[in-house]
Formats: sequence, structure tokens, C-alpha cells
Amino acid sequence: MDETVVGIDLGGTNMRAGLVCDGVVEKIEMTPVPETDDWLVVMNSLIETIESVMTNEVKGIGIGVPGIVDYKTGVVYDIQNIPSWKEVEVAQILSKKFNVPVYVNNDANCFAVGERYFGKGRNFDDFVGLITGTGLGAGIIKGGHLLTDQNCGAGEFGMIPYMDDNYEHYCSGRFFNNSAGTEGENLAKQALNGDEKAKAVFDSYGEHLANAIKTIIFAVDPAAIILGGSVSKSFEFFEEGLKKGLNDFPYAGVIDKLSIEVSDMPDIAILGAAALYFDNK
Repeated sequence: MDETVVGIDLGGTNMRAGLVCDGVVEKIEMTPVPETDDWLVVMNSLIETIESVMTNEVKGIGIGVPGIVDYKTGVVYDIQNIPSWKEVEVAQILSKKFNVPVYVNNDANCFAVGERYFGKGRNFDDFVGLITGTGLGAGIIKGGHLLTDQNCGAGEFGMIPYMDDNYEHYCSGRFFNNSAGTEGENLAKQALNGDEKAKAVFDSYGEHLANAIKTIIFAVDPAAIILGGSVSKSFEFFEEGLKKGLNDFPYAGVIDKLSIEVSDMPDIAILGAAALYFDNK
């Protein structure tokens, strides 16, 4: 992993390009995503952002997007908050422009790959990178590499029906608004100050997340769950509820062996995108 790669975090508000050398993000440039109905305007802005960090040493480009991707062809079919991008041949356009291989995948898969190559996932050949923030998404690592699938949809555990809605409703940041009428960050501050009601909300959240993790275990039987996303920063407040929720798993030995980690990687979105290059070598 001593090669130089560009990692792109293409969000709905900003696009960030990072120059990654030997696993270190050496330079980051950020550009607001243009508000336009013209997909080419957005593409040209992305090209300019990449050019701002590009060097002759770059061997490849990886791009993480919050949307639907055909990772085999690098075609993006839909991105949250970028309505002009419908069936855009991102990999082909950028590969032709920069004359290097380009890999595109969804942001949850990038998180998992980034942890595998640069973070706590280096210790595991089989794990699930579980992002809990505005939504609930996951990337699955099997045999040391991202699990291949047909539609870039493996790991969408948040969409599985649960109670009166789905797991995302109960296991993402929206749970705190729905149950307590405030943001999770505010509740974390209250819990830190000893507020018992705030602590109870986090306990409940942890138990719901435990149910999602039990479903993940039955589906892919990972050695570890690596948590990321904004809600994971409050792990200390929902850890107890999570452990309590896992206590009734029918195979206690599985839970005893399962490692639950919290990502501590800065710039994981950029590193994760860059890691697509290494995962496809």
C-alpha cells in the first residue's frame, strides 16, 4: 500500500478529494456540489477538484458515493441530493481524463474497505463495517476483501423490516429525534451530565442496535462489527444497552467471540474511497 492514490468523498453538499500516500492523507481539497440540473456541470466540478490534488505519482482513483452504483462498470445511477446524476458513467469519464483506473462504490462499502486496509479491520478477514448516522448502512468484508454482489446492495441491513418500520428507523440518528425530540448530540451532552432520561434513551437505542447486529450475525457471521458514523461517537452511552440486547442470542459462544470495535480513523471517507484501488488489485 505504498502507492499514491486519490480518494474522493462525493457527498450531497460537498465533494472532497484527498491525496493518499502510504496510507496517509497528505492533501485535501473541498468544493461545494453545484446546485444544477446539468450533470456535466457537476462532473466538471469534480474533475477540477481532482486536478487540485492530482500528481504524476497517482496510480488510481477511488470514489465513494451515497447512492446506487454498478461497481463493475463504475456507473452511478442515483446519488442523494445530486438529482442531475442519473446513469452517469463516472469511472469511464474519469479514467479517460486522468489515464488511471477508477473505482466507484457506495459510501458504506468504502467505510468497510477503508477500515480493512487502514483501520481496525486490519485485524480481521471477516467483518462488517456498520455506519450509524443519518441512516444505517454497512459494508461486508469476507476473506479480506469487499463482498462482491450484483447491485452494490449487500449490507443494506437498515432497510430490513423491524417492528413497525425498519432497522434504520430505530438504529440511526433519527431514533433520537423520534423518541426524544432532539438530536443525539444533545442527548449525549445530557447523558454526560448524568441525565437519567437521556441515558435511558441511549440504553433503548443500544438494545435496538443489538437486534440489528443479531440479524447481521445470522446473515454473514462476522468475526467483528466495526462501528462508524456520527452516532458511534456516543458508544460509551449505548454500550451497556447493546451488550444487554445481545445477551439473549441463542448461541452464546458466538457473542463471546464477536469483537465490537469503534472506528477511530480520521478522514475515513477519503481513505475508504482510496482503498477501493487496493481492494481491486
